[in-house]
Order: sequence, then C-alpha cells, then structure tokens
Amino acid sequence: MRYSGITKLVTVMVLATLTMVAAGCKGKTGAPPPPEVAVVTLQPEKVTITTELPGRVSAYLIAEVRPQVTGIIKKRLFTEGADVKAGEVLYQIDPAPYQAAFDNARASLARAEANLPPIRSKAQRYKELVAIKAVSQQEFEDVSAQHMQAEADVKYWQAAVETARINLDYTRIKAPIAGRIGKSAVTVGALATANQATPFTTIQQLDPVYVDATQSSANLLHLKRILASGKLVNKGPESAKVKLLLEDGTPYDQEGILKFSDITVEPSTGSYIVRIVFPNPKHTLMPGMYARPVVMEGIAENALLVPQQSVTRDPKGNPYVLVVNGQNKVEMRPVVTARAMGDKWFVSSGLTAGDRVIVEGLQKAPPGAVVNTVPFKPAAKPGDSAQVPANASPPAKTSDTAPAKTSAPAEMNPPPKTESIKPAEQPAKAK
Repeated sequence: MRYSGITKLVTVMVLATLTMVAAGCKGKTGAPPPPEVAVVTLQPEKVTITTELPGRVSAYLIAEVRPQVTGIIKKRLFTEGADVKAGEVLYQIDPAPYQAAFDNARASLARAEANLPPIRSKAQRYKELVAIKAVSQQEFEDVSAQHMQAEADVKYWQAAVETARINLDYTRIKAPIAGRIGKSAVTVGALATANQATPFTTIQQLDPVYVDATQSSANLLHLKRILASGKLVNKGPESAKVKLLLEDGTPYDQEGILKFSDITVEPSTGSYIVRIVFPNPKHTLMPGMYARPVVMEGIAENALLVPQQSVTRDPKGNPYVLVVNGQNKVEMRPVVTARAMGDKWFVSSGLTAGDRVIVEGLQKAPPGAVVNTVPFKPAAKPGDSAQVPANASPPAKTSDTAPAKTSAPAEMNPPPKTESIKPAEQPAKAK
C-alpha cells in the first residue's frame, strides 16, 4: 500500500509537468502580433524659406573730427558719449592770431578800396583826352594799367578777408553730422595741428544702422536655380524685409530693409557683402556688434516637412526614411534634405504627399516587415503644461474661518490597506 501511494503521487506529478510543457509549446506555435510604430502622414505646407547670415553692425554715418587750423585748445564744449547736433561747437582753439589776421586783411581791403575811386576817375579823364589828342597814347595806357591794378588789389584783399574769416571760424571746431560722440583724444591745453592724422573724436549716427552680412556666392547660384525651377516663389518687395537675431540669440524687435548686394566676390572667401538697414531708435545695436540677419529667400508653396528623428543615414552618410506602404509593409526611401527648419527637415525629393513616415519604433521595423501604425504625437514643449487656458475660471475663494477641504494629491494619499493572512489562518499542509 505504501509503494502504491508513492506511485500514484509520482504519476500525478508527471502528468502535471507534461500538461504545463504542452501548454507552453502551444503558446509558442502562435504568430506574434506585428510591432507598433508611430507614423506621421505628410501633407504639403506653405513655408517661408529663410537664411541666417553672419554680419556686423556698422554706423550709418561716421565723421572723424580733426582741426583745420593750428593752435592751442582753450575749451572742450561737449560731454563724451552724448548726442550732438550738426553744427554744434565741440572745441575752441585760441582765436587771437586768427582774429588779428582777419582784422589786418579787412584793413588792407579798406585801403585798396580807398585807392580805387581816384584812379578810376583819372582813367576816365585820360580816355576823353586821348580822343582829342590832348595826351599821348602812352600816358593813357599807363593810367589804364594803374586802374586795373587798383581793381585787382581790391579783389585780392576781398579774398584775403574771406580766407581770414574762414580760418577764424575754424578755431571753433563744429560737429559735421548729428549723432553720438565718442571719447576725446585731446584735452584743454593741447596743441592742435591743421589736418593732423589723429582725430580729436569720432561722431557716429546710430539711427538707423547698417548690418553688413556675408553671403556665399555658391548659395546665391543655388538660390537662382531654385527660383528658376519654380520651387520657390519670390514675393517681390516683401522679400526685401529682413529680421535680425542678436548675438545672444534674442530676436530684434525691428525689421530691416535689404539695400544692396555687393557686385564683387571676395576671392579669398568666395563671398560677397549684403548690406541691410535697420532702425535703431533705442540704440540697442552698436557698431561692431555681431548679429545674424534672417533673409527671406522665397516661399515654398508645397513643402514637405518631416521630423528630424525620422531621418537616419546609411554607412555612406546618405539620408533615408522608413515609410509604411498601403500593405502596412516597411519600405526604405532615400531622401534629399534641403535644410533644417526648427525640429524638422525640409525634404526636397524622395517623398510625396500622403506618405506615412515612421518616427518612433524604427528599431523594431526593418524594411519588409509588417507593422501596425498609430499617429505620432509630438512631445509637449517645456512650459506648455504650465500655461493656463484663456477661458479657465479663477480659483474659488475660501473663507478665513472655514477653509474648504481639498483632496490630497495622489502621492500624499496613504496606500490601500491589504489584509495579510495570519499564520493561524493559513491552510494546513496536506500530509
């Protein structure tokens, strides 16, 4: 009897093991479900094609202030870094020697003018006398020469007076243009030399300003080919408007106007200069500052954009995407990416509208595999969850004496209680 019971127990255990093995084998023979991938269905979009160019800010007008007469500086009449008006006096050079020269020239002019009337009258009389042969022709010619010399002396001293007046006025050094003036290179008491090489100071007009950007000549040829093919549309005057990114990446709040492109390509760099004018009412832009103009190239009427994570590259570096066809099979499509636009690629060839491009699940979807597709949902950008809808109602007010009861957050609620089996309630083991 004892051996009969053991035999039955062994038989039961063997049968149970065989049942479990059979069930496992049955599960393995079933086909696994197709993998699930997230796809985006391409739709043509109207996008504006822009190009960022490196550039530098330069002043609209620049004037270096230099003395035009020699003398000692007596006064400086401006504040460094301030705005000055055109014609405002900046420096005063000692005017004493130039005032004396001006007075001397005026006195000489007065003397020449005083000598002119008698000689003019004498020449008139000799003209009448020579007609009746009362004086000789030689005497008449001598008087006529004296008359012309007297008139020349008057003109000479008139010019000398004007020259002395100009030199006297040059002792007051004035601002040639309106703008912001820089630091002074000289102080009171310094010697100013006429037309010296070193300027006293510099004035720059900062509203508006120029932004000189460099553009590759190869990019220009590529843009002309695209415009000629009709893939891009030039909007005329609108394409002349330019936006600007400051050196810290923040956008500038004023739009500029494309003035001209240089007619010569720099041989060493293969680029040319594009000059843009930007208004600068707050003097945010300063000469020499680095900036990135965003130039509008044209508008693509039927552009196809794909997320950047959907584009991969083969061992040779050629880009391609995985597309799900009508039979839910994966295909590999080589593509040509024209440029990056935000977090997407602008695909110029290789895809058509309506294609389903795999964005997530690329590792489990080799070419030729059958897959199940779900729409791709882009991840929420940081800060989107913190935005409050415009129609959201304000929070309810609570009284000071009886605060409203609020439910605790999920992480603050106590975990649900689970009843444990006491040792005394556990079933007894079968003997």
